[in-house]
Amino acid sequence: METVFGLAGSHWALFGAGLAFIGGAIGSSMAIAYVANVAAGVIAEDSEKFGRVLPLVAMPGTQGIYGFITAFMVWIFFIQEPKLLDNPQVGFQVFFACLPVAFGCLFSGIYQGVAGTGAAALVGKQPESSGRALILPALVETYAVLALIVSVLLLLTISGRL
Repeated sequence: METVFGLAGSHWALFGAGLAFIGGAIGSSMAIAYVANVAAGVIAEDSEKFGRVLPLVAMPGTQGIYGFITAFMVWIFFIQEPKLLDNPQVGFQVFFACLPVAFGCLFSGIYQGVAGTGAAALVGKQPESSGRALILPALVETYAVLALIVSVLLLLTISGRL
């Protein structure tokens, strides 16, 4: 069996899928924890603000979803059709196609959490600014979406679907 650096194509594909999910999950988990910490303080001061800070807490969860989508696409396109992975270089390409989501969602998730803490603090002081406050961490989301688009396009290209 042919390998690239000692791993078969399916191993590389699974490694990439796992890394994409893990990066998104770590980024989302850390970010949600950051924002929830500040949001809990805001809610402790005024429980009526729960509905205003909840979207800020939930927003960074999307990075984990993007990692899941990427991992699922690898499973659908490559693990379900293992003939594509007979060539270990294809598996290596799949691994690299997963990296934009793995790293993009890891870092954008963390920094979206940082932006979300400021937004939650703003809502705590000025509840009428909750709509504007939501825009601040949403700007960071742009880069997670771009990472997902790049990974999806690469996976579609490698699988011959694009």
